Amino acid sequence: MFTIATWNINSVRLREGLVARFLREEAPDVLCLQECKSPVDKIPLDQFRALGYAHIVARGQKGYNGVAILSRLPITDAGDRDYASLGHARHVAARLENGVTIHNMYVPAGGDIPDREQNVKFGQKLDFVAEMRDVFHADRPEKSILVGDLNIAPREDDVWSHKQMLKIVSHTPVEVDHLLSAQDAGKWVDVTRQDIPSGLLYSWWSYRAKDWHAADKGRRLDHIWATSDIANAGHASRVLRPCRGWDGPSDHVPVLASFDL
Repeated sequence: MFTIATWNINSVRLREGLVARFLREEAPDVLCLQECKSPVDKIPLDQFRALGYAHIVARGQKGYNGVAILSRLPITDAGDRDYASLGHARHVAARLENGVTIHNMYVPAGGDIPDREQNVKFGQKLDFVAEMRDVFHADRPEKSILVGDLNIAPREDDVWSHKQMLKIVSHTPVEVDHLLSAQDAGKWVDVTRQDIPSGLLYSWWSYRAKDWHAADKGRRLDHIWATSDIANAGHASRVLRPCRGWDGPSDHVPVLASFDL
């Protein structure tokens, strides 16, 4: 069995201490970070290695994007893909010794206007997710886990108000359709919702809401998926809401699942 966690850390160098605290307190076997905002050689890997995470696969760039996989278990680099040809560090894959491939994804946020004609970033987001769909359709993944900040809350109970969010980027029907098409193309199972099938569930709260806990206007943007051949091995899903209240937090919190593999 192993446990995997995903967390958009919103600057791994700025929040090195929070990552270290999380690793000490929760000790997942694998931690996938997004929005590291750092070249790989500037990621504070020594502290993570000192905590037992000796195996690291990452892609980075200065100041933006960036994805990293930290592991207590041996992993090998399984490559990356430049989705939508953006030239961004938004995907990296690693393979465990048991043959499971882990994909760490950071889908573009998409800006504020849900119209690709008015907002280039929204078009890039749709193109990114459409390419995910096409890749999964052309070469259907097996024995794989996909995690990350997918920047889309697909279900009505993944947002604080479905009706009020329908025209807000991250929950618009076109984004949800794109994400569900990508999920279906790869026969991916949403492990979090397999374990927690109903009820409001969020992994992100805006920095704009000072009293985020009381207002509780969250969204579930961070996901753990597994291919259908191993999805039944997934269990014990958790969303660590308390991390949003740590000093100097990310606006996202970690999401975890365990797999009996």
